[in-house]
Amino acid sequence: MNTPRILADHDLQPLNTLAVPARAARYAQVGDEASLREALSFARAEGMPVLVLGGGSNVVLPARFEGLAIQVTIKGVEIVAEDGEFVYVRAGAGEVWQDLVEFTLQRNLQGLENLSLIPGTVGAAPIQNIGAYGVELDTVFESLTAIDRQSLETLAFDAPACEFSYRDSIFKHRLRDAVVITAVTFRLRKKGELNTSYAPLHEALSAIPANELTPRQVSDAVIAIRRSKLPDPAEIPNAGSFFKNPIVSADKHESLKRDYPQLVSFPAGAGRVKLAAGWLLEQAGWRGHRQDGVGMHAAQALVLVNPGRREGEYVLEYAARIQRDVYERFGVMLEREPVAYVPQGETA
Repeated sequence: MNTPRILADHDLQPLNTLAVPARAARYAQVGDEASLREALSFARAEGMPVLVLGGGSNVVLPARFEGLAIQVTIKGVEIVAEDGEFVYVRAGAGEVWQDLVEFTLQRNLQGLENLSLIPGTVGAAPIQNIGAYGVELDTVFESLTAIDRQSLETLAFDAPACEFSYRDSIFKHRLRDAVVITAVTFRLRKKGELNTSYAPLHEALSAIPANELTPRQVSDAVIAIRRSKLPDPAEIPNAGSFFKNPIVSADKHESLKRDYPQLVSFPAGAGRVKLAAGWLLEQAGWRGHRQDGVGMHAAQALVLVNPGRREGEYVLEYAARIQRDVYERFGVMLEREPVAYVPQGETA
């Protein structure tokens, strides 16, 4: 175990992909559970709030966080079990997500290929129940371990305990700021039919017979599609898709469809329909819009970009304007994907 160094007045701008200017009163990097417990104990002794960072790809930070920012860098990827159908892979919360995907591709394991090139770390993936191109994390999730912030005990969660839903989990609600994820185990198939249901992905791979398709080929196609639509955070600061695709009732969908015949939507089960937030934003004129260093990406209306490296509070104000405008036009409230850490007494 390495005792974590507690640093004062630390710059968090390089640690968030939106590149908002941010500083933390205290900062610690933890590479194992023991170091994490020490950092949490320090914060509790000092009466400080805690902000947990992984890759910083799904957060909007305040200009100043008056507490302890903990960056989780717990590493390690290993096969922990295997049966006739599945291989179980465990990864530390601090592993870069794409490095885990590459580990599985090198072994021809199926399940993570559609989630290629999603920014961030393994520990953040279950919180958001990340998903892309027809696959969501909960379909390949086996279990995770986490440290309780108060008791410092190690807890275990299976899939039902995580309460997964569309871009959501218990860790964004009842257990937000209550636990710190330390490792995640995935259940990956040895063989089977690969998921190419997403239309552009299906089109890109249409020349390859289904029985010859490999996870690597699906991953390569996903990466090509992502790079054609989404900006690299290293070049243009962003947090990926900034809004969720809203889910509405079948009646609301029919009403919108009458007014907007070209509305893009997908069945969401039980009399519910998922609307394409990108379509709503584009129809409202937000695609490519820029103001004072913040805007929506020209190639993908869902992606809020921050080339001016504006402060988090301004980013949230801009996003709120978009939410109000879309609601006024369509009667649909968009929900933000990134988690916002705003000064006490404010809302976002």
